[in-house]
Amino acid sequence: MFLRNLDLKSPLEDLSLLLLGPRQTGKSTLLKTLFPASKVFDLLDPEIFRDLNKSPLLLNELIGQNETEPIIIDEIQKLPELIDVVHLLIEKNKSQRFILTGSSARKLKKQGQNLLGGRAYPLSLHPITSKEFLSKEKDGPIDSLIQIGGLPSVLNAKSPQRVLKAYVGIYLQEEVKAEGYARNLSDFSKFLEVAALTNSEQLDFAGVARDVQLSPRTVAAYYSILQDTLLGYLLEPFKETKTRKSVSTPKFYYFDVGVCNFLTGRESLSKGTPEYGKALEHFIFTELIAYRDYHENPFEIFYWRSASKFEVDFIIRLKSKKLIGIEVKGSSHIDTDDLKGFKAFEEDIKLSKKIIICNEKSPRLVQNQFQVMPYQLFCKQLWSQQII
Repeated sequence: MFLRNLDLKSPLEDLSLLLLGPRQTGKSTLLKTLFPASKVFDLLDPEIFRDLNKSPLLLNELIGQNETEPIIIDEIQKLPELIDVVHLLIEKNKSQRFILTGSSARKLKKQGQNLLGGRAYPLSLHPITSKEFLSKEKDGPIDSLIQIGGLPSVLNAKSPQRVLKAYVGIYLQEEVKAEGYARNLSDFSKFLEVAALTNSEQLDFAGVARDVQLSPRTVAAYYSILQDTLLGYLLEPFKETKTRKSVSTPKFYYFDVGVCNFLTGRESLSKGTPEYGKALEHFIFTELIAYRDYHENPFEIFYWRSASKFEVDFIIRLKSKKLIGIEVKGSSHIDTDDLKGFKAFEEDIKLSKKIIICNEKSPRLVQNQFQVMPYQLFCKQLWSQQII
């Protein structure tokens, strides 16, 4: 059992919750731990789904009167019509709280649900973070998060690769095929693998389309499916530099490093290789996304790349408008060439911090302005709020 960083109880003091997260990130386990006395309606249960699908208003009778614990409805995207019933029940009893969970926002967006008219606070649950991993493993290494990712079932498995294989199969069968998101499951399966090979790179619909022998329009739709089913993110470019014109195409990242590694056939990664460098960058991205979503001090994340190919992996814009630059290198030694992206960016805009994450053993300050630090130290400082 991992000690999760996400606070659910404080928001419940004012509102119901909409808890979204990819399959098997631990939503149900977390809720059972925090609210053991709550009534749970799991829409993956065929009997519960059948009854509520036939008569959504039956929910009112099943809940009963004087419930003091939050009512949990799992996988709400299976039956979005229930949201209107929940809305009605909250209007009747404003002290009653609901927690709706979902592993896909696609149907909710498509059907234009109002998400309880602002009466539900949206939260996201991510795979296990470095801080959560260490809460269970004490002072153990977090290298495994870069190798096999952060899905709890994978981290607890004797054979992580077997669990990852099953995960991809379940997603294709239960999410894509069952919901009719893609007509040809074989084509979509090939797309998943090619998307993994281009993970952390700028989107190239035409290039991916050639590799999977599909139209660019279909490939664009498939990327949209990954985003809507919470399995991927687009990272937008920072476009405000003037001296060096920036690119305008977003990057794509899978939600979990382990799933991406599995889809590319990388069972183990050796430090110092380009593949390891990509996985480390991907891992840092997932840490930043989770940290942002678990704190009520939102910030924006971008990447920057000039037309002349100078790049900074991540640009963090704080509410104060200050910018933090983060560069990720898989190497064990940083030299002056690794500073070129920062220097090119600062021809236009100054950065309040310039951090290079790598595999050096000890932190150091280069040229009195560039913070070089091991990735383990960066993660520790991130979650202790020393970075952001």
